[in-house]
Amino acid sequence: MNTNTTDIVIKTVEELKDAPAEYREAVSKLVISHAINELYGAQVFDEPAIAYAPTPYAKWLTCRVAMEEYGHHMRFRELGEKIGIPAEEMTPKKKRPLSIFEFPLKTWAEFCVIKLLADLAEMLQVEDLATCTFHPLRNLARMTMPEERFHAQFGKDFSVELCKTREGRDAVQDAIDRYFPMLPAFFGRKDSPNNEEFRRFGIKQRKNDEILADYLKRARDLVEKQLGLKLPKLDSDAKVRFDANA
Repeated sequence: MNTNTTDIVIKTVEELKDAPAEYREAVSKLVISHAINELYGAQVFDEPAIAYAPTPYAKWLTCRVAMEEYGHHMRFRELGEKIGIPAEEMTPKKKRPLSIFEFPLKTWAEFCVIKLLADLAEMLQVEDLATCTFHPLRNLARMTMPEERFHAQFGKDFSVELCKTREGRDAVQDAIDRYFPMLPAFFGRKDSPNNEEFRRFGIKQRKNDEILADYLKRARDLVEKQLGLKLPKLDSDAKVRFDANA
């Protein structure tokens, strides 16, 4: 539910200078987080996965994914620089990336599952910015969305292909079992002060737990109904490192 309690609508980068300091800070947090994590994900997952891709066709599409993920970083970094964020603030050296990138990628099946599940999660986050009151960020989200959908579809298509053999099916299930439990942290804490501020200003629309619930429903449908595999149960007592800016 949108709990926007302000009438702020910022249509240009120039107008942002006159917005309340809290609004500018909220926008900056999101831009920095996206810039850092798009870059880090491309570095630790997408680019290395090219070597694991089993065919020239798979390598070609993986190259496209890597190129687009680096492109997402460039777009967010360029927006960040326009609103006054120093470039060094938008690098993994300055701020710790999300914990979902700590997964040690070693196989093609693992990469397909990462695209299947992590890019579905990212797709929901980008969707939530599509009506953002800061129009440059809204427009960037809308520009990025088709590529995020392609990356999630990439994961699904290649996971389906792997599942045609017993060996591939077992590899995909194993990767799901190990990677899926890391993903809830991506959505941030239930009672996040940052998320409350984002919604107050209409920068984001939904609570973290609302987006997570939507994600879990979609992920279960994808894994169990469409792939015929099993989504593992989440350990509610597990200690996870939530994204500080979620």
